[in-house]
Amino acid sequence: MSRLANSWSMMKSSLAVLRLDKELMVFPVLSGLATILVTASFLTPAFAFGSGWDTIGTIAEQGGYDLYFVAFLYYLACYFVVFFFNTALVGAAMIRLEGGDPTVSDGLRIAFDRLPSILGYAAIAATVGMILRMVEERLGVVGRFVAGLLGVAWSLATYLTVPILVTRDVGAIDAVKESAQTFRRTWGEQVIANASIGLASFVIVLLMTALFVPALIVAGSINGVLVLGVVASFIGGIIFLSILTSALQGIYSAALYRYATTGDPGGPFDAGAMGAAFRERKKFW
Repeated sequence: MSRLANSWSMMKSSLAVLRLDKELMVFPVLSGLATILVTASFLTPAFAFGSGWDTIGTIAEQGGYDLYFVAFLYYLACYFVVFFFNTALVGAAMIRLEGGDPTVSDGLRIAFDRLPSILGYAAIAATVGMILRMVEERLGVVGRFVAGLLGVAWSLATYLTVPILVTRDVGAIDAVKESAQTFRRTWGEQVIANASIGLASFVIVLLMTALFVPALIVAGSINGVLVLGVVASFIGGIIFLSILTSALQGIYSAALYRYATTGDPGGPFDAGAMGAAFRERKKFW
């Protein structure tokens, strides 16, 4: 319950920032659209020169280094798109937390200025992603468990990488190293998340689902057209929540980095609550 309370507190603070700069939601939308275009660009050859999903399935079954190479390129392109717009979002949020009034063009300018570092970070993330994928495929259940643990460790170590790229003129490798060092210095070597925008969003999804099921039953008993309306509303709500969550997470990471480096998260964020965002894991030996 304490973790959930802290999550709601962080979400409310992030929402307070978003109310002042609603245009920050543009970045997750652009990121999603760009990711769809990247995915389409990789799928199009299979449908244009092959038999669609059958071709993709055949390539996946054959495996080999060609498949890993294509998968790496796909990871690289997707990570680059996500990191680019996340950098723009965090950069704009930083301006607000420092007392400024950011615009969409401000965020994009910051992201374009960091293009080489963003590409380098995307390459690192794609390499790590491919390694974890290979561990899962080659070691079965044990591999999935190990990859899961490594994935969590990687997520924690790189949590502050994008804010570092925004605020400091460093390369991707140095940004990843500084993220891990800053995280370890501020919250200890062994930490567990005590506040998460994602946790609060997950609770909202559960509530939406709890309302969706009975609404669908009632609509079905009245009119088939109402069923379509309920389904469309639910899907639209999930999409909107996804966009909102992405914007809030960007704002949250910017405030978290400010707190880790200056002791002041800025804006409406409370330093005490931010300090409890991650806490040292208790040792029982």
